[in-house]
Amino acid sequence: MEIHAPFAGTIRYHVAVGDTVDTGDHLATIEAAKLEASVDAPGPGVVTDVDREDFTDVGGGDRILTLGERK
Repeated sequence: MEIHAPFAGTIRYHVAVGDTVDTGDHLATIEAAKLEASVDAPGPGVVTDVDREDFTDVGGGDRILTLGERK
């Protein structure tokens, strides 16, 4: 499952590749002009890919990470 940025800003991750997450877990924060938005897990899974480094810019709709199925 691909997770995308809700709007353009600077990303800060709260998970790493290999982390197991549950529905609602905090995956990342996007900050733009002192506005912060939490990016939460829509369902359970395992972080399989992180597309950017912390504190880099993302565009609205950019893929920021991928969740795979739990085994």
